[in-house]
Amino acid sequence: MTKPRILAAFAMTLIIPVAAMAAPQFFNIIDGSPLNFDDAMEEGRDTEAVKHFLETGENVYNEDPEILPEAEELYAGMCSGCHGHYAEGKIGPGLNDAYWTYPGNETDVGLFSTLYGGATGQMGPMWGSLTLDEMLRTMAWVRHLYTGDPKDASWLTDEQKAGFTPFQPKSSGEDQS
Repeated sequence: MTKPRILAAFAMTLIIPVAAMAAPQFFNIIDGSPLNFDDAMEEGRDTEAVKHFLETGENVYNEDPEILPEAEELYAGMCSGCHGHYAEGKIGPGLNDAYWTYPGNETDVGLFSTLYGGATGQMGPMWGSLTLDEMLRTMAWVRHLYTGDPKDASWLTDEQKAGFTPFQPKSSGEDQS
């Protein structure tokens, strides 16, 4: 084999694994069955953020200041009653630190799977209450409320980790985003 062919063959071994990476898999955290996205609301299925997430497992809304106000409203209306206003935990577990009742929730694929398919106790599936896009936005607010060390926040990019400040509730009346 000539040197250019050897180099081309070597280059292909580097390219193929990246190109062959499979889309993330989503499973019910209780019984391990694959999640069926056919149950999801039609609205909010085809946003660029949802398409990207289903292909890569990356939530592009994490730390996006433009969506945080809406994300806060979604969280307040759907989640804060059980998980607390700052995700500190009430009836449901806290969501703002590095401890996860379901360790898979450390990743965005895991947290999305919990939101979509539900969990034990009173945490029912959200596929009938939130669109797929709203779930991603809600997750971004949960991630925004993180109070731990950014190096432990696997959902943040390296760039986001470098600029991340753990959440601190502000005084009453101040903007929380």
